[in-house]
Amino acid sequence: MSVNGYIKGALEIAKGLGITLKNLRRGPITVEYPHEAIPVYPRFRGKHELRRYENGMERCIGCMLCEAACPTNAIYVDAAENDPHDPVSPGERYATTYEVNLLRCVFCGDCEEACPTEAIVLGHDFAMANYERSDFILTKDTLLNPDEPQVIIRPEA
Repeated sequence: MSVNGYIKGALEIAKGLGITLKNLRRGPITVEYPHEAIPVYPRFRGKHELRRYENGMERCIGCMLCEAACPTNAIYVDAAENDPHDPVSPGERYATTYEVNLLRCVFCGDCEEACPTEAIVLGHDFAMANYERSDFILTKDTLLNPDEPQVIIRPEA
């Protein structure tokens, strides 16, 4: 090997060490999850949530458009007539049963777009690990009372 080959090799090694030393000063970029919140993008689609109006009434009017829009049939809605003396939602109907099967869901957001009252939304909660298959079916009570995710919204780049 010639002298030029040794010099070129030494320069390449110096470049690599320069990059290493530059990044060594940055510090760790790991996050101590779940003790620290993990930043997600504002348009991140996580676990589903059912919304309520400010007065406490459910937004879902039982129209079943979300069920029809779901490409994987992950949503099941059973609707009933509202009691005029004690309404659950402002419409004529409400959802008696609302279930989302997370094992089938592809988090596409079609249910969110199809809903005329913005009742179903995909939140920012991404921690959905469970031990039982039955825990992956979100019921109406679970959807109406979501956990508060400890998530920091980071700006889109």
